[in-house]
Amino acid sequence: MWFNVLKNTVFPITIGIVLVLISCGNTGKTGDGILKTVDKKTETDKPHEILKQVQDDSNIIVGANQTETYISLLKGKRIGVVANPTSVVFKANGKNYTHLVDSLLALNIKISKVFSPEHGFRGTADAGELVNDSKDAKTGLSIVSLHGEHRKPKSDDLSNIDVMVFDLQDVGVRFYTYISTLHYVMEACAEANIPLIILDRPNPNGSYVDGPTLEIENQSFLGMHPIPLVHGMTIGEYAKMINGEKWLKNGVQCQITVIPVKNYNHNMPYSLPIRPSPNLPNDQSIKLYPSLGLFEGTTINAGRGTEFQFQRYGAPFLNKSVFTFTYTPVENFGAKNPKHKGILCYGEDLKDEKTTNQVSLKWLIKAYNNASDKSKVFNTANFTTHAGTAKLQKQIEAGLSEEQIKATWQQGLETFKNSRKKYLIYN
Repeated sequence: MWFNVLKNTVFPITIGIVLVLISCGNTGKTGDGILKTVDKKTETDKPHEILKQVQDDSNIIVGANQTETYISLLKGKRIGVVANPTSVVFKANGKNYTHLVDSLLALNIKISKVFSPEHGFRGTADAGELVNDSKDAKTGLSIVSLHGEHRKPKSDDLSNIDVMVFDLQDVGVRFYTYISTLHYVMEACAEANIPLIILDRPNPNGSYVDGPTLEIENQSFLGMHPIPLVHGMTIGEYAKMINGEKWLKNGVQCQITVIPVKNYNHNMPYSLPIRPSPNLPNDQSIKLYPSLGLFEGTTINAGRGTEFQFQRYGAPFLNKSVFTFTYTPVENFGAKNPKHKGILCYGEDLKDEKTTNQVSLKWLIKAYNNASDKSKVFNTANFTTHAGTAKLQKQIEAGLSEEQIKATWQQGLETFKNSRKKYLIYN
């Protein structure tokens, strides 16, 4: 009953601690633009849009909305919460919501501390931007940033916590860092013997598995485990896999309890009601993210600094006779210094592109083949960390077709799919 699309519905948010629905990469138009609010001491919020009203015949109910299921595990305990703007409990009408932290406080649950992933507790920081520890302006709760050098909760951070709650909306792509945050939270909780409750949410890219499998020598915060680029698992399922494959340091295992999504399976289309991070503004960007996200490891702009993040790509050095679409990235929310800021870029507009359930290399290959100076494309330090393998760049430079490259992924995909079966909660 609560996940269908009624677009462009805007609701003022006045609840002090409610984490804002992330507006990203816009310039202040019609409720889309927001100002950066990360500060050393406090974080403030503003009214923001709700991207989709949540109402759907499928009756999908996310873990956070099943308060009656997990509240008994929290009563009388000191609670830590890993949260961001997606960590909300929607009302039955699908029009209003309360942030998970607000909801728990209203139920007299003692929250000792909040932990925030990349982009911060309010979700307003740029990709990779350092977010400092802070205080919530409404409640005075301490907010511990788990991005930058402090990616894993320290023992001091956990000293007054009996149970940890994890509630983040993932998008199912290996280099989307919320699953790396999950790893470190699980590891810290395991070492401190703290139970972890995971409030599961659907994966909008959960209907397929595709892309190159990470080679362990290329492990980084953009990919910590030998999984394909698109893993086809929810946060809860992935946590089970981390435990089961003994991927935590020294093979420790975390005591996890997953609150599953009700009435959900992996083949269901799922439209996110809230932006999961500053530069994923809509369904199209999320569907294209596995493919266009590879541009993040190149010198080609993937729409940052525009209102169509991960729905276009371009660079000033792409052939203007082949790429007739142009745009100029500018500083805005979610991208203070986008690639080629203030410079006219030639590329493609994909906002109306029909998406398919696969990783597409055609745009990356086309861009490389039509660059005026091919040496500029991969002139970065992190394409391999995005791809998870050094082979992909070499294959593109050698002129292999998309079909030829994808054929080299198949063995890794089959191996992963066989392992993945053991940890699936949903069909």
